[in-house]
Amino acid sequence: MIETIASLELPVGEHLAIRRNRICYKEDLKSLGRVAVVSGTHGDELEGQYICYEVARRIALHPEHLAGIVDIYPALNPLGVDLASKALPITGMDLNRMFPGSRDGNAMEQIAAAVVDDLIGTDLCVDVHSSDIFVQEIPQVRLSGEFAGRMLPFAKLMNVDVIWMNATATVHEATLAYSLNNRGVPTMVVELGQGNSINMPYGNQVVDGIFNVMHEMGIWTGEVAPTQLPAISSDGKVEFIRSDVEGIFLPRNKHNHFVCVGELIGEIVDPMTGQVKRQVTAGKDGLLFTLRNYPVVYAGDLLARILTGIM
Repeated sequence: MIETIASLELPVGEHLAIRRNRICYKEDLKSLGRVAVVSGTHGDELEGQYICYEVARRIALHPEHLAGIVDIYPALNPLGVDLASKALPITGMDLNRMFPGSRDGNAMEQIAAAVVDDLIGTDLCVDVHSSDIFVQEIPQVRLSGEFAGRMLPFAKLMNVDVIWMNATATVHEATLAYSLNNRGVPTMVVELGQGNSINMPYGNQVVDGIFNVMHEMGIWTGEVAPTQLPAISSDGKVEFIRSDVEGIFLPRNKHNHFVCVGELIGEIVDPMTGQVKRQVTAGKDGLLFTLRNYPVVYAGDLLARILTGIM
């Protein structure tokens, strides 16, 4: 059942409506487990659109196997999705820095508060994000150290390649994930792919993980696909590799690949002179889990991330 959980009239005849699709085939809702899949907080992160679609599609194929409630929120920032904008249109504000919101605040704070209120009582929330248009991420779960003890068992079931603990930028105190965890709703951030695009193999991998988690929780009674165990950063140690020159970045290594100190990751070249301006190498051993796809780079731009301290 599709319901509007928050709405707002905007200037120039625009209307903001955040909708939820509640999928449930039982009558006694109070006794049922509940999982929420949330996406579209940033309008240029579209990987979650496919994941929401695929979760709903698979359930519709075998409704007899659904023993609980699945709530799907495809677009918390629907105008942003329409315009491929990370921020909220008109205001330019980042919705994922406005939680938990306020019922007595401005219009967008009230919207954020309505989203949090609607998710209270959920047994598990999966908050799906993508990278920006510049770098690609392999499927991963990002956890705040504050809630990692409770969330790690769920994260291990998610069929992702990496669990990045203490990923503070992603699980900032003003994010939806932090706000829900702080209110007793187990929530994990899943990040995959690249902005303004959909990687269906990555999406299918995460959807398999979602059904695996639901199966363990007793919410899904059907068969589930085999899942993998992730590499886990026990202490959040990540090497950030940034460019120190401008030019064109050419990757020379495989994404989702273990690299050793000194191993070549890519080259920054000068198309005018045909020269290699910089060879980019790994400074530590670990898993190459972030890799730049957008070729044009300037000093300070992120090229890669290597997960170290792996369990």
